Amino acid sequence: MSEPTIFTRILQGDIPGEIVAETDRVFVLKDISPQAPLHLLVIPKTQEYRDVVELAAGDPTLLAEVVQTAGEVARDHAGGQFRLIFNTGADAGQTVFHVHAHVLAGELQEKSLIGH
Repeated sequence: MSEPTIFTRILQGDIPGEIVAETDRVFVLKDISPQAPLHLLVIPKTQEYRDVVELAAGDPTLLAEVVQTAGEVARDHAGGQFRLIFNTGADAGQTVFHVHAHVLAGELQEKSLIGH
C-alpha cells in the first residue's frame, strides 16, 4: 500500500482542508492557493489513479462523476460557467499524483495552476 496523498489525508481528517461537497466516490476541496475567484478541486476518494489518463482507462464512470460534480459545484458557486483542468505529469505542473480536476471560475490569475 502506498503512502496516503495529501488529498487522502485531508479526507481522513489528518490535516485541515475545506471540503465543500462530497459524494460516495468524490469530494470537493477549496484550493489553498486559488488562481481564480473560485478555485475548487474535485478529487476521487480513491488514490488508485495518478492522473486523468489513468482514470479514464481504469474507471470511466468515476471520471464522468468527477466531471458531473465539477458542473454541479460550478453551478452552485459560479452560475455554471467554469474551466475544468486536469494537470497530467510533472512537466504540466502536477505535483500531487492523485488525480484531481481544477474547477476555476471568474478572472484567472496570471500563473494559474502551477504546482498542483
